[in-house]
Parts: sequence; C-alpha cells; structure tokens
Amino acid sequence: MNKVVVLDFGSQYTQLITRKIRELGIFSEIFPYNSSLSRLKREKPDAIILSGGPQSVYGKDAHSVSKELFEMGIPVLGICYGLQLMAYLLGGKVIPSQKREYGFASLKVLDRKGLLSGIKDGGQVWMSHGDRVERIPPGFIVSGKTSHCGVAVMEDQKRKFFGVQFHPEVVHTMQGKKFLSNFFFSILKLPPEWKMGSFIERKVEEIRKEVGKEKIICGLSGGVDSLVTSLLVQKAVQDNLICIYIDNGLLRKGQHQELMDEFKKKLALNVIGVDAAQQFLGELKGVVSPERKRKLIGKMFIRIFEEEAAKIGEVSFLAQGTIYPDVIESNPVQGPSDSIKSHHNVGGLPSRMRFKLIEPLRELFKDEVRALASELGVDRDFILQHPFPGPGLAVRIVGEITPERIRLLQEADVILVDEIKKAGIYQKLWQAFVVLLPVKSVGVMGDRRTYQSVVVIRLVQSVDGMTADWFPAEAKLLSRISNRIVNEVEGVNRIVYDITSKPPGTIEWE
Repeated sequence: MNKVVVLDFGSQYTQLITRKIRELGIFSEIFPYNSSLSRLKREKPDAIILSGGPQSVYGKDAHSVSKELFEMGIPVLGICYGLQLMAYLLGGKVIPSQKREYGFASLKVLDRKGLLSGIKDGGQVWMSHGDRVERIPPGFIVSGKTSHCGVAVMEDQKRKFFGVQFHPEVVHTMQGKKFLSNFFFSILKLPPEWKMGSFIERKVEEIRKEVGKEKIICGLSGGVDSLVTSLLVQKAVQDNLICIYIDNGLLRKGQHQELMDEFKKKLALNVIGVDAAQQFLGELKGVVSPERKRKLIGKMFIRIFEEEAAKIGEVSFLAQGTIYPDVIESNPVQGPSDSIKSHHNVGGLPSRMRFKLIEPLRELFKDEVRALASELGVDRDFILQHPFPGPGLAVRIVGEITPERIRLLQEADVILVDEIKKAGIYQKLWQAFVVLLPVKSVGVMGDRRTYQSVVVIRLVQSVDGMTADWFPAEAKLLSRISNRIVNEVEGVNRIVYDITSKPPGTIEWE
C-alpha cells in the first residue's frame, strides 16, 4: 500500500494535511519533524510532506531536518514553513517579509507543466506567513506567485521537490485538492489504494499487538466516538473487552436506559451499566469553573473505571474515543496555539493512572469517525446523531450544577431536538443544544410577575468541529421552540439565540 509521511513542524493544520491526503485514497501518517533518517528509510514512504510551522527557518532554535533527507530519492512537498525550509537547506535564501500575508491571496500561475497543471489563474489561496523565499535553490523554477510573495510555488521537477507557500489543505484555498492531486497522481503516479477498511485492519492489528490477551475496558459515552472505539477493540480482543457505561447524572433525559438497550441488544457488546449520578453531583457541588468541572469529571470517570475494573479482575488497559479535535484543543503539541479547553478524556485525565490508554481514533476527525462507523455496521441514525460532550450537560450548565438545573436543561433539550427534527433540519446541523445561564430575568405569566431562568439556543453548522457557523434559523421555528420551552418547562421564562461562530467562540459554552 502507498504511504506518505507528514513531518510535523508545529502547524495547526498538520492533521488536516493528513486527512486531505487520506481523502484522496492515499494512506498518510504524521511523524515528528525530528524523526531519524533511519526511521524514515524503514518506513519507505512514497513521498514526504514538510508541514507548516510557527518559526523562522533561520532562527537559532528553528525546527529543521537533515539535508540528507533530500538525498534519499524520495519526492518532497513543502507547505508554508516546509517550502521555506526546503529552500533554506538546498541553497536558497529566506528573509522576513516586508508585507506579511495572512488570509486570502490571488495566485498568479507562471508555469503549468507540473504542480499547477489545470490550476485556475488568479484563484484564491490561503496564506499564513511572515517570511518569504528571496532566492530559490539551484535546480528550481518559480511556477506561481502572489502580489506580496514572489515565490508562492517552486518546483524541481527532475528531483521531484515541490513547495507551496500557501495552505492547499484548508477549505479557503480554491482547488486545494487539485494541488494535492497533481502531486500524488499526475506527478508521482500513485494509485489511490487506502480506504476506511484499511484503517480498520491496521488499528485492529495494532490493538491486538499491544493488548495481547489482557483485559481492556472501554468507556461508552453514548456518542459515536466511544462506540466505534469499542467496536474496533472488540474486533481485536473479542471477549476480553468489557464496556462500562456510566450514568453521571448529566445525560439527556432517558438517555442512559435507551443506550443500554442499544449497546446490548443491537450491537451485542458486553456492557456494565453504572449509576454514579450522586457521586458526580457530589463532587461538582459548588463548582463553577468550566475547567474545574471538566477535570473533576475526568478524574471521576477514571476513578469509577478503576473501581469497576477491580470488580472484574486484572485489567491493564482503558480504551477511549478521543478524536483529533479533542487533542489539539486540550493540548497543542508544538505550535503557538493556546490550550482552548480540557476535554475530559484528554486534559481532564489524572497524571497518574493505573491503566494504559488505547485511543484508536486519536488521529481522526469526526466525519472520518462516522465513515468508520458505517464500515463497522452501525445504524445510520446513530452515526448521524449530533456530537454530545463527554462531560455531558455539565458544560451546558453555566455556573453551579444542581439537580434542579439539570432538570430544567433536560426538559428544554427534549423540546429543542423534537422541534428541529420536525422542521427537517436536524441533519443540516452539526449540533443543536440548550445552554442554561446562571442568571434570572423578570417575566409575566398569567398576569403575575415571574423571576426565572434564562436559556440559550445554540444551532451550528460545521464539517469537523474545528470551525463552525451559527445557523440562520427561521423566525417561525425559533418562535415555536421559545413558546414550547417557556410554556412546558417550569422555571424558564426567557429564551435567547446564540449567533456566535467558531472562532471567535467555541461550540460549547464551557
């Protein structure tokens, strides 16, 4: 099978590069930028991608690779920082730009014989750089430029070295897939061989090799991520998998029993149901900090897993449905990004834990997980359900969590989901949920003054959860939702609509 190695120099888009390559049907894998040449030789990649990164290639502590990388006879594509590093190491010159480019730029095509074959002249590309190539290395030509960047694309077709200053992997670059297709298919002549079935085979073998005949527990949250994780692990270890589904008291109304039936009857999983609502609510009493909530919930989940594992016997492994957006929001690896929030199964885990973690979906985006679920035979309705946060309603209750506030949110949530399904827009949305605010407002009901809770309606559209736009819902739909919640949920008298995109906001409120 064909294989492409992406060397990560700290770009926020590194995983996205890998994902786009896989979408073309070519298996790709991320390696640290400082991976040894011997390791790269063992991998025998058909191509190497040099990712973007936040540094300057001429800086004192700049991330770099050995010049010998370019003597291995392997085609190389450099993206942004990767282009500059290639130019710098091969005899070119990189300097700070007088005019930095961040955002959209128009690409002027100068040569169509290689990477830019079939690319529209003047097409939009996405730039994010403060340095530029002043002089290209010997053997290269400039095949594309922009108004502020004289070397937007450079090529050495003989040695099969190519570089683009922009990011073809992001949706903001028009014909982004065309650039990558030209490199892999027109230039390298690689056949598209990788499919989700190949991913299943690889992951099952990895899990089987690591876990062996030991027992492993998998925490089910009710979402597609943890379910797909459990099905992959089950393929690898069969009866040695024990799933644990914990009711933390922060689930949707009636969700725990419905999902227990789904797991046991439809999917034939070995599942232990645990009612731990009082334990969680006890730990969260009086806590208002979002980060504190997430970390407490993460620790509680692990504690209960350990207690349940002790009842089962000797258990060494814990499988989790961590996916890539969870990872980069909780713990950016090398780039300049700040940690946005701790996900309970990433940043919320205790530093000392008796289990070894198995996270087979850690490199996948949500849409890839859904494709994987389909391959594994999961029902379409389950696959297409909206993502539900691991900490549950805790991150949708701003302020202190109490049984009464949980009740308000659960009842409002039922109404919202019911109305958007009736309106036929459920599948158009990435998520639809209610947020309970820690404020009250004055209202009038039955000619009497009320002073009750305020809830927020949040409807968003997204592809992978990394960015999102608020949904322009029709006024009639919002009116129906508002009227039903106010009339049917005792304790709520005001509804507001969230029209914040991500960024600058996040999808969840906490």
